[in-house]
Amino acid sequence: MTIQRLHVGKRLSQIVIHGNTVYLAGEVPDDGSKDVAGQTEEVLSKIDKLLAQAGTDKGHLLSAQIFLTDIREFAAMNAVWEKWVIEGQTPARATIQAKLGNPAFRVEIMCIAALPGA
Repeated sequence: MTIQRLHVGKRLSQIVIHGNTVYLAGEVPDDGSKDVAGQTEEVLSKIDKLLAQAGTDKGHLLSAQIFLTDIREFAAMNAVWEKWVIEGQTPARATIQAKLGNPAFRVEIMCIAALPGA
């Protein structure tokens, strides 16, 4: 089975496709000055674009890992997340408090999705 990598960098690939499964790297916002809701919106928009490039969409998400720098922002992040996900097609998910690589970032999200028809 072949492995396809998209947006390959020195440290990571943004997208890895193996068989019928799409793996996204952890996505962070571009604008660290936004609050957690704004950063979450930005990250989810990036995820939408990357999933489309891989040939899938959020309706095919299998799992998500969400990293928050402050777990007290869980409700604000969830408010954005719940508007974004498709009801009845929510992925398995974990949310973890973590220290992120850039102190301006409040959220990072990593996803795994299936390709349609898989």
